[in-house]
Amino acid sequence: MKRKLIAAIGVAGMMVSIAACGSDGGDKGDKGKADGGAKTLTVWVMDGSAPDAWTAEVNKAFEAKHPGVKVKVEKQQWNGIQEKVTTALSEDTPPDVLELGNTQTAGYAVTGGLADLTGDKAKLGYDGWNKGMLASNELDGKLYSAPWYATNRVVVYDKAAFKKAGVTPPKTRAEWIEGLKKLKASDPKSQPIYLPGQSWYVLAGFVWDEGSDLAVKDGDKWKGNLSSPEAASAMNFYKELASYSTAPKDKDEATPQQSTDVIPKGGVASWIGLGWEAGGAIDAMKKAGKTADFGYFPIPGKTADKPGSVFFGGSNLAVAERSQNKELAKEWLALAAGKEYMAKYAAATEGALLPNNDAAQFTPAAGSFAEAMKLSASVGKITPVTPGWANVETAPNPIKDYMTKVLKGEDAKTAGEAADKVINERINQQ
Repeated sequence: MKRKLIAAIGVAGMMVSIAACGSDGGDKGDKGKADGGAKTLTVWVMDGSAPDAWTAEVNKAFEAKHPGVKVKVEKQQWNGIQEKVTTALSEDTPPDVLELGNTQTAGYAVTGGLADLTGDKAKLGYDGWNKGMLASNELDGKLYSAPWYATNRVVVYDKAAFKKAGVTPPKTRAEWIEGLKKLKASDPKSQPIYLPGQSWYVLAGFVWDEGSDLAVKDGDKWKGNLSSPEAASAMNFYKELASYSTAPKDKDEATPQQSTDVIPKGGVASWIGLGWEAGGAIDAMKKAGKTADFGYFPIPGKTADKPGSVFFGGSNLAVAERSQNKELAKEWLALAAGKEYMAKYAAATEGALLPNNDAAQFTPAAGSFAEAMKLSASVGKITPVTPGWANVETAPNPIKDYMTKVLKGEDAKTAGEAADKVINERINQQ
């Protein structure tokens, strides 16, 4: 997934982009001694990624266990990174350890560029990983990476608007709708919720709540599933929410950017966003001389016993198949993604990110974005795990088109059938 760089740790409590990758070497199980002397294990990290102090601590511990080995950290830019990684994985001296977006991992795995880690599950801490994060690391029954971190959306609300309307954070969809009705009655000129017509990651959560998915496996192929009754139910609920919003029906949350171009102007009682978006809205309002007093709650579920499902955006750590230091790379990965250092990582980011091991989670401040995000950790999911999924998201995204059609009055099943035809054409291409 594409992510923003460090933003809004503090009031909004969210850092959204952490990335790491690896490099060259020559490991044949020699405990760090290469022919003629020391060797280097290269780790690429995205600019604005992991806290420097945390990275230094991990590398110091690793180097202490492997005399003669040095970990070289190289920062990368997001622009053009997919092409750069693809090229690197095809070379004889690729990065040893790579951090990959969770929706991209399957695409790299199917090309043979990633090492098979199935036999290393115990060493990597497989049994302790968050199950929602785990899905993107496996393909066809094999493990190709370790989950690192994830982030998800929550509802951000204006405390003053909610207080005026007598609304408290809802626990169920029914309570959510009742609250929006009260907000509308309290201030008819304000939007009870800002919800663009094409926020498809939000829709995905509703589809998952119905027990279905955006696409499903059909034998050895995949097929679109937006024409299903479950998808129609999810979309119709989305439509009900959107009826309390005046946001464009044919745009997503980034067009215009909801956090900086919409919310700071006022007149919005609630919206759904990521931590960096909440932080961006707070910063923009401060620059405009306004006060932001936001509260946060998980997207409500169908029943009060659990929140609504959410999309887990995040990163995985993988080892290059052609790495010359493959065993050392696996050990570095096991250390960095292990419970001890994931707990330190969560603390270093002040609970802004969900670590791969629930037991390593930082205790966030009461009332923070991070607290609301953590409450959804048990119901996080990702898009269908198949190399062809990236083709589905390519513009024009058929899911977005489907949503706009329904919001403009077309029957959900009819619109879903048209979308499924496009998905079917794309999803089985690699």
